Amino acid sequence: MGNLLQHSALLLVDLQNDFCAGGALAVPAGDDIIPIANKLQALVPFVIATQDWHPHDHMSFAANHQAKHVGEVVVLDGISQTLWPVHCVQGTSGADFHPALSQAHIKHVVHKGIDKVVDSYSAFFDNAHRRSTGLHDYLQAQGITHLYILGLATDYCVKYSVLDALQLGYQITVIEDACKGVGLNANDIADAMAEMQAAGARFITHNQFIKSLG
Repeated sequence: MGNLLQHSALLLVDLQNDFCAGGALAVPAGDDIIPIANKLQALVPFVIATQDWHPHDHMSFAANHQAKHVGEVVVLDGISQTLWPVHCVQGTSGADFHPALSQAHIKHVVHKGIDKVVDSYSAFFDNAHRRSTGLHDYLQAQGITHLYILGLATDYCVKYSVLDALQLGYQITVIEDACKGVGLNANDIADAMAEMQAAGARFITHNQFIKSLG
C-alpha cells in the first residue's frame, strides 16, 4: 500500500461546521461524508485539509452589501461573485472542522478566502488567480504528484480545486461519493462533475479506492 500511494495525498476540502447540518451554509447531506473521510485518512500516508477562513467583513457575504441578497451575483474585484450567507468566519465555531472529523492524520491545513475583496473557492488560488495559498509549493516540497480529493462542495470548492490542480499538472482522483454539492441551480452538480471529468479528473467511489489498495 505504501508504494501505491508513495507520491499521493488525500485532500479534504472544507469539512467545516458551517457547511454541515445546522451550519450557516449547510450543504445537503454534507455530514454523510465525514465517516468516509475518516476511513480514508487512515489509509493514506499524507492528508491535507482546507478551511474557508473569512474575515467578518468579507465581501462575498450578502450582509456586507446594501440591499443585496444571498444568491445574487455581483462584480467583486473585477470578477463575478455569488453572494453567500456569513459563514466560516475566522476564529468562530462555524469555521471549525466538523467535530466528528478525525484530525489525527492531517499534516497540513490550508486557509483560504482570507482576502476580504476576493473569494477563494480553490485550495490553490483566489478566484482571480492573483494570490496563491501556498499549497502548490507545499505539495512540490513533499514530492506529491497525485491528489485524491473529497469534500464540500462539489460545484464550488471541490470543482475549482480540481480544475486548478489539473492545470498545475497533478493527477486527480475525485472520491465521488464523498463529495456533496450546493446545487443553487438544478444542473450545477452534474455540470461540475462533467467539467472536472472533461478536464482530466478520474472519478471513483471510496470502496473502489479501498479495493484498489488490495
